[in-house]
Amino acid sequence: MITKEPFTQSERYAVSVLASLYSFRMLGLFMVLPLLGVYASDLPGATPQLLGIALGAYGLTQALLQLPLGWLSDRIGRRPVVFVGLLVFIAGSVVAARADTITDIIIGRFLQGCGAIAAALTAMAADYTRDSQRTKTMAIIGASVGLSFVIALVAGPVLAALGGLSLVFSVTAMLGVIGLIIVGLVLPHNPHHQHALTRGEFEVEHIFGGGLPALYLSIFVLHAILMASFLVVPKLMADEIGFPADHHWALYLGAVLLSLPPALMLMRYGRGNAEPRVPVLLGILAVVAGALLALNAPSLWWMATGMVLLFIGINALEAILPSLLTRLAPGRLRGTASGVFSTSQFLGIFVGGTAGGYVLGAGGVAAVSYTVLTVSVVWLLVAFNFRMEASTTTLQGE
Repeated sequence: MITKEPFTQSERYAVSVLASLYSFRMLGLFMVLPLLGVYASDLPGATPQLLGIALGAYGLTQALLQLPLGWLSDRIGRRPVVFVGLLVFIAGSVVAARADTITDIIIGRFLQGCGAIAAALTAMAADYTRDSQRTKTMAIIGASVGLSFVIALVAGPVLAALGGLSLVFSVTAMLGVIGLIIVGLVLPHNPHHQHALTRGEFEVEHIFGGGLPALYLSIFVLHAILMASFLVVPKLMADEIGFPADHHWALYLGAVLLSLPPALMLMRYGRGNAEPRVPVLLGILAVVAGALLALNAPSLWWMATGMVLLFIGINALEAILPSLLTRLAPGRLRGTASGVFSTSQFLGIFVGGTAGGYVLGAGGVAAVSYTVLTVSVVWLLVAFNFRMEASTTTLQGE
């Protein structure tokens, strides 16, 4: 899956810049993940249901806008879409930083999500690289996102201890500004591929044919489980296990670092083999086992084991799934297919956070665990039947 053929100099530079852009943007989003369930629970009006909405709120507007903005990036270019999206993301971060109630947090998170640039960024990464380098490109970007995850899980609790959620959201806004600088001054202006879509070329089969629907479902369920787990796990560690919130970063750091070697092995598994089901299924099993173990951990050691398994699956699948998408989607509609993929991802964030909050409020942690298990069975069945099949129609000229 990861070729030994080297990057060209221009590819290496473009990928490093894009990885940095991904990292700065995702760092701000990840920092909130382990905090809202603990630090926002004392805000006026906070309930398990509203905390779940606050956690997943940005996912709804992201889901609604990924497809149209991915489609727009196929027509007017990636850079304008990314630039405007970052501006909106910064505005939402500022609103959340000034929030006094859980409702204000939700509004800010919704506005953050309006900066829906993931589809354009994924398509941009494909534009700057050759097909033979696509998996490696996504693996590098996935690794950079994983590194952001590690930094965020450490930095978020530290910043929250110093200045609460307000400081965390303020830093998120500053990271968005850094992203603007990268797009405006650092990102190369001449991608390897230029795709100009003409009228009449779009067909539903281009973005919903072959193996693409299985990838959309996989990224949806992955992020739904992630949100539901992090709605419960931080408070479970603090209240039930007795592990103070300002020390959570140490467990997250250790778990993520231990997860990286096996996650990289999954990414490299079957190199040169066009059949990706084995690493995908192993990644899913790691996510499911880790989430269920963390949600039902009787002690800190069991919690740590669950988090290691969870991060193995997350890190591996976050690299493998986008790579498969760019290999199956037609080049001239790669932005549109990436939009569907990102829509599924962020809809999973919203559904996982919101539904997780309602399930938690209605039936407690046990109900969340049963829900995760039920959804996971469907996910495994779909992944088991996945095939490396491109869309049924190829665009003229590709």
